[in-house]
Amino acid sequence: MAEPIARPEVGIHTLRLRDLYQRSAAMQPYARVRLPVHLLALVTAGRASFRVDFETYPCRPGGLLWARPGQVVGFPPPGIDATLVLFEQAFPYDVVDAPAIAAEPRWAALGPHDHASSGPQATHPSVLGTYWQPGGEDSEAIVDGVSQLEIDYQRLLAGESIPVAVLRHQLAGLLLRLSTWESEGGPGQAATDSEVLARFRTAVDARYAQTRQVDEYARELGCSVRTLTRASLAATGRTAKQLVDDRVALEAKRLLAESDLPVAEVGVRVGFTEATNFGRFFARTVGSSPGAFRARARAEQAEQAPDATPPAQPLVAAVTKAGAARGSLPPPQDLTDRGLSLTTRRTRRRT
Repeated sequence: MAEPIARPEVGIHTLRLRDLYQRSAAMQPYARVRLPVHLLALVTAGRASFRVDFETYPCRPGGLLWARPGQVVGFPPPGIDATLVLFEQAFPYDVVDAPAIAAEPRWAALGPHDHASSGPQATHPSVLGTYWQPGGEDSEAIVDGVSQLEIDYQRLLAGESIPVAVLRHQLAGLLLRLSTWESEGGPGQAATDSEVLARFRTAVDARYAQTRQVDEYARELGCSVRTLTRASLAATGRTAKQLVDDRVALEAKRLLAESDLPVAEVGVRVGFTEATNFGRFFARTVGSSPGAFRARARAEQAEQAPDATPPAQPLVAAVTKAGAARGSLPPPQDLTDRGLSLTTRRTRRRT
């Protein structure tokens, strides 16, 4: 009989949302977490909303939500159940010759520290969108696929001889299936992205905190500023410079909404040495001052969660385990330094 595996560090982890709530006696609705890994959530019971960054997705049974590394996810209250699959960027590709999603991260997929990828170059387009509600045979295929992943992971956990490659192929199959469907929610980029624009988005994800100069990205990619701007306008209607600024603004909004960092420190983390310059940039790009945006975001959170205490360690442990295979994630005590910790600030109680 095989010896039980206490901690199979395979780059993937599955758990049920109801178990996450049950593990923490202090768990309250609307916990939020910034993801260091990918998260698939298959809703299995109840109707509620997940929140990804600053968009809300009403979910019902059979719906599948995909949040990428760096995004902030707000979980629905207890009473809703979902099967959660957490996996690191390279996991599906180690033994899969034809990856289902781009091995290199794409737009808004990563946080400032998570831009490395060890998978092969992809020939398939990235999966666009955040939420799908398949029907009929498509729904059955997703439910069966996620269920089998969960079963095989538990068998591996129990010490059975389940090749890790089986889980990788199962997950790659799920992602490839998603790439053929149109999502019902999520900002996903246009499917008309050219190769140069896809490379540009990846470069911006990796270096937006170091430079906002389009000419530097053009030199890095071996093309002209005009080429980048033409590709950006054709696919998005926005210039290359606007795409860079949008990415910087997104990270700033995440930090303002989900941390207690001073506004000046938020500016430093997204590449501004002067707080006044950051304030002007943010107001021009977002339409409000950083302080006003933070106040509005916290008011919305307080409205959603009258006494919101996030779960303690279960989800942190889960995402750490999911990314432990190649040392891509720090130990739990270091998560705060990487911007990956659960939000622990209490919101005010409504009267």
